[in-house]
Amino acid sequence: MKSRKALMIALLCSVLALIATTAAGKPKIRSDYDHATNFAAYKTFGFISPPGTQVDGYPAEITESVKAAARSEMEKRGYRYVDASPDLLVNFSARLAKSTTNDELANQTLGYYGYRRGNMVPVYKTWSTYTYADKTKDYVEGTVNVDIVDAKAAQLVWEGVAIGEVRKLGRTMAEMKPGIDRVVGEIFEEYPFKAPK
Repeated sequence: MKSRKALMIALLCSVLALIATTAAGKPKIRSDYDHATNFAAYKTFGFISPPGTQVDGYPAEITESVKAAARSEMEKRGYRYVDASPDLLVNFSARLAKSTTNDELANQTLGYYGYRRGNMVPVYKTWSTYTYADKTKDYVEGTVNVDIVDAKAAQLVWEGVAIGEVRKLGRTMAEMKPGIDRVVGEIFEEYPFKAPK
């Protein structure tokens, strides 16, 4: 049981400390919201119980770290945390998945060693189904979701997602906190609303 817990911590640490898809090491962030929602009506927030990380079996330390980062981001935007009857509920999850990229088309014109080009301009290219210049890369993709839900309507009103390549596995809980704060912060950069004063 202890080894399973250690593995879960290592995997989620990887997802949250993670995600390096660009040269700058930033994840791809996407977000969207229900444009019919009146966000000016929301002043308070709480958390879904149990949150997605807990449902997925990650240790309590992970959930508490993500929760603290999300709470900080919500409070920066003027929302007040309450235990009972909040206007908004925050939920979050994380996952790892094996993925593959294929850079075949980008490599076809150059050939194995670039002999098919002259003065950096392709002299000729291969046919569309040519496969000998395939460049396939297997990697682990990490995804972190943050959902904001209208508590009364029980409806999702905003979602932010970070997706990226996991480059390092096996981080400790102590090393993971800055990564959690960074990823959650980058997701919340896409949240365009503030609580009314």
